[in-house]
Amino acid sequence: MSSNTRLIHGFHPIMARLRHDPESVKEIYLDNNRQDRRVKDLLRLAEQANARVVTVEQPRIEGMAPNARHQGVIARVDARQKALHLDDVLDTLEEPPFLLVLDGITDPRNLGACLRVADAAGVHAVIAPKDRAVGLTDVAMKAASGAAETVPYIMVTNLARTLRELKERDIWVVGTAGEASEDLYTAQWPVGVAWVMGAEGDGMRRLTRETCDALVHIPMAGSVDSLNVSVAAGVCLFEAVRRRRA
Repeated sequence: MSSNTRLIHGFHPIMARLRHDPESVKEIYLDNNRQDRRVKDLLRLAEQANARVVTVEQPRIEGMAPNARHQGVIARVDARQKALHLDDVLDTLEEPPFLLVLDGITDPRNLGACLRVADAAGVHAVIAPKDRAVGLTDVAMKAASGAAETVPYIMVTNLARTLRELKERDIWVVGTAGEASEDLYTAQWPVGVAWVMGAEGDGMRRLTRETCDALVHIPMAGSVDSLNVSVAAGVCLFEAVRRRRA
């Protein structure tokens, strides 16, 4: 396999890639034992994208992605990430920006879960620093179940500076912190908003915290004092969705 291509597997990631970046799909390998509806949907998208589909025996699929939950389908795709800057996203929006900022998330499964939440909530982009943060590894992309193909993941050199640039665009920056005086359900924020989540345990870095326009906490009724970052992101983002719709 060329160094310019890589393998992705599973129906969600491959179908999302076919929908949003069809030219990057070089070849699809499909277990010839699969004849169900998902296969028909995949084949329809592949035909629309002019992507080559090769039916192969199950052992070949297993050999290409050993110990992976491939679901009988693997695609060879362009490994080169498209150069994407935050301005590329913000300048094309026709509605108030809705962003998720991840500060210090190093676990690829947590990143993948956050991308899934962001996709479900309709977030326009996920932003993270280049240092002390995980990139779009195979593990993260698998955990994202296709969301890594649909939600722009933008890594920036200086997160605090990026947050200040967002504020210059009249985007309100709201950080989450357990010790914040305001709670999620009583705090107020504009429609254009960037939600900042810190790493579980360490939270946001000092400069990130100081750059936020406001800090809120999620009210906790039980004995635990924190949530997994993807769960916290889901709670905050969908409260924001509720208000955007209202």
